[in-house]
Amino acid sequence: MRPWKAWPSTPDPRREAARSASPIFFAAGKIFLDRIAKIHNHSVVSNLDSTFAALSDPTRRAMVERLSRGPATVRSLTEPFSLTQQMISKHVACLVRARIVAKTRRGRESICTLRPEAIKTVSDWAIGYRQFWEESFDRLDAVVQTMKAKETRDDRQRGS
Repeated sequence: MRPWKAWPSTPDPRREAARSASPIFFAAGKIFLDRIAKIHNHSVVSNLDSTFAALSDPTRRAMVERLSRGPATVRSLTEPFSLTQQMISKHVACLVRARIVAKTRRGRESICTLRPEAIKTVSDWAIGYRQFWEESFDRLDAVVQTMKAKETRDDRQRGS
């Protein structure tokens, strides 16, 4: 018989430290993850960070606008701007890293295509805040209407 199996179960300080430091906990030999939603949210927020960072530049936003009409070569994206091919390539690389644009090679040319799912993520995120603000304004409107109604009642009582 192995001696450590015969000993009574004592809490492992490393396991206890891990349990208190993270939402992952151990019970009856199983690992429970209560972080799945947080991990998903973290990855969505991380994607949003890179998306917003990529869209913070007006040149990249103009490129996204152009790509919303269909795929284009890197050379054709260079034409409307007074930037070098190298600078445009850096902007495209930023959009590719943010997963807003997909870049494929066709012979000697690079074709850029807009990835709508990245824009949809931003849209979904913004819609949540739009709903919040609309509900807040609706509640504020209800308070203002109540105050106006009370004010008109008070005016009538004073006038009588």
